[in-house]
Amino acid sequence: MSIAKSLLAEFEEQAPVTRRFLERLPEDKLTWKPHDKSMSAGQLALHLATVPGNVVRAAQINPQQAPDFSRFFTQPASRDEVLRTLDESIATVKDLLPTFDDAAMNETWRLLAGEKELLAQPRKQFLRDVMLNHWYQHRGQLSVYLRLLNVPVPASWGPSADEPPVFSASREAVAV
Repeated sequence: MSIAKSLLAEFEEQAPVTRRFLERLPEDKLTWKPHDKSMSAGQLALHLATVPGNVVRAAQINPQQAPDFSRFFTQPASRDEVLRTLDESIATVKDLLPTFDDAAMNETWRLLAGEKELLAQPRKQFLRDVMLNHWYQHRGQLSVYLRLLNVPVPASWGPSADEPPVFSASREAVAV
């Protein structure tokens, strides 16, 4: 299996998990913040929705100029906007990620600020670190927001305090 297909398989497994977290965000809590220095719940949710598509698009250009990171933290108008954005991001990853062959995935990818190099690493590592690991970190952050808002937290890899892991729930459903 190619590197891109391997990353895509993991992404396709985790995208529905992320969707469950985003679907639970109460519409009336999009502007809520746990702390003054924190992103609002809506900003965090929209960031989660955009990360995969933005990252795979960025990985296409080498070297890539660093974006204005502040634009990644806009306030969405609704949960539906977040979910539509996630759908677009998922489609972008499914469309673009398979276009990278193993040579491209092993190529050193560079992020620049003008002429200054900010990051240089194999493209596969950039995609793993930011498209996936960064995504998981923010999903965990959203789980804390949900808990503080008294919203049942979805299971991800294992159970949450509110529900069993998906694989366990699937087995129970099949056994019935």
